[in-house]
Amino acid sequence: MTDDNKNLYLAIALSILFIVGWNFFYGWPQMHKPRDAAQQAQTASGAAQAPGTTTNPIAPSGAATTPAGVPTTPAIERSRQEVLADTPRIKLETPSLSGSINLKGGRIDDVSLKDYRETVEPNSPIIDLLSPSGAPHPFYAETGFVGQPGAAGAVPDANTIWKADATELSTEKPVTLTYDNGQGLVFRRTIAVDGKYMFTVADSVENKGTAPVTLFPYALVSRHGKPITSNYAVLHEGLIGVIGDSGVQEIKYDAIAKETNQTKTLDGTGGWIGFTDKYWAAAVIPDQSQAFKGRFSVTGAEEPKNYQTDVLDNSQSVAPGAIVTVTSRVFAGAKEVNTINNYETGLGIKKFDLLIDWGWFYFITKPLFSVIDYLFKLTGNFGIAILITTVLLKGLFFPLANKSYMSMAKMKKVQPQMAAIKERFPDDRQKQQEATMALYKAEKINPVSGCLPMLIQIPIFFSLYKVIFITIEMRQAPFYGWIKDLSAPDPTSVFNLFGLIPYTPPHILMIGAWPIIMGFTMFLQMKMQPEPPDPVQKTMFAWMPVIFTYTLSAFPSGLVIYYSWNNLLTVLQQLLISHKAGAKIELWDNLTNMFRKKPA
Repeated sequence: MTDDNKNLYLAIALSILFIVGWNFFYGWPQMHKPRDAAQQAQTASGAAQAPGTTTNPIAPSGAATTPAGVPTTPAIERSRQEVLADTPRIKLETPSLSGSINLKGGRIDDVSLKDYRETVEPNSPIIDLLSPSGAPHPFYAETGFVGQPGAAGAVPDANTIWKADATELSTEKPVTLTYDNGQGLVFRRTIAVDGKYMFTVADSVENKGTAPVTLFPYALVSRHGKPITSNYAVLHEGLIGVIGDSGVQEIKYDAIAKETNQTKTLDGTGGWIGFTDKYWAAAVIPDQSQAFKGRFSVTGAEEPKNYQTDVLDNSQSVAPGAIVTVTSRVFAGAKEVNTINNYETGLGIKKFDLLIDWGWFYFITKPLFSVIDYLFKLTGNFGIAILITTVLLKGLFFPLANKSYMSMAKMKKVQPQMAAIKERFPDDRQKQQEATMALYKAEKINPVSGCLPMLIQIPIFFSLYKVIFITIEMRQAPFYGWIKDLSAPDPTSVFNLFGLIPYTPPHILMIGAWPIIMGFTMFLQMKMQPEPPDPVQKTMFAWMPVIFTYTLSAFPSGLVIYYSWNNLLTVLQQLLISHKAGAKIELWDNLTNMFRKKPA
């Protein structure tokens, strides 16, 4: 074995070792970390936890104060059920939501999503989105007023017990909460909810005193402790908002602590602010016609820290005998694309569609989802919709691909002339290039056009990855057979014969049936090309399907199915074009040569 071959095999071995090591120590653990952490959290429910203080709304200019007496998270947390049972509540029941409204503080802090479950099992628990303070992982929304220091009359705070005019909040009947501070101010909070995930909260104050009062309306979403995130660079999970013309603000949980005073504040007219998870979100939406301050912040030196997003409107002067009402909205639910779009257009919420992380290729990703979603409604299966979309994309770019593959077919035909040029000028690279370019010109060949199909496929591949990975419509969407969730990796493994052997391989060995199918279609596609004379390129081409098979085994199965189908269509397309151009089809010879005995 020559030194060159030794270096080649060493480089291949190190490359494979790097990929395997990365997946074993980082890729696979990160992918399963949310599931493992969720299981630990369930078993550790009721364990001791360090106390944390609820952050207050942003202080208005002019030395205004923030609500007083906001409770802290207890040092010993209790179960969600215990906390809910210990506080006075109004039942929440809609077609999409269940839960309750807390009469202590008037918070929206108990919201569960009836249409979504934790796993693909039909009897698994539904998703609990918002939780009260004192329970594991507090997460809630709050609206109200803050006043100026020394002003007569206390404003309601987190300890205030409100009186309700009903026992249940539904889409048909709003609920009005009332609080009289005994000093001339009567506060009312009317909460309405639609059939999906939007609450409309009208906070009013009536001044029965003899002096005017200045108050500042606010709304906030507070989250105690850093939640479990997917830890993928392709997806934003954390604090998010659009404030005026600032554009979407996406701040990770760890990044907000690096801001000055652990706070970031912006001013603007129109927008929203809140928290986004992979599939769920909670946000407050002020009056879109009014200017407001929006703030992202975190308090606490160590976990569990308290993260908060809040808005503060301009001051409201309430004259004696007058009533002032401020209306805001609270979104708490699933990030369904059509639902989010309808809220943006129907309610006039500025750039609300950016609550979904469509990524850099927004102009491709969102239309691509619309096509797949439309085909899903026709076929009833997202996997079939992806396959049809792939065919449509092939048809859309067929003229360009046809021109590219025709050029590649012509290059195959002139391989003998190119070999003759090398023999004619064995030691003169410049003359080789000049003669080759003259040959290309004479035969009307564009050597660069062969790269165009691959360049086009890159943004489409990335956009489809985003669609499958981030959209809740793809969550737990089944295909056929063993694929129960197109947004999750193939659950089978070749190392237990796809379930025939009662053995669960480690994460590093979870190479399923669809990644193997994808690798085989990629192998066929590469065998369509003449084998390169360079031994380094030849070896790399031989290993590429294997490396891609292993790498894509951790990707969503919907993406692997797309890649397999796209490879197969590409092979058929190249066969058709090569036959039309009269070029030799290398596939059969390359496959036959694999089984021929090599000369010694």
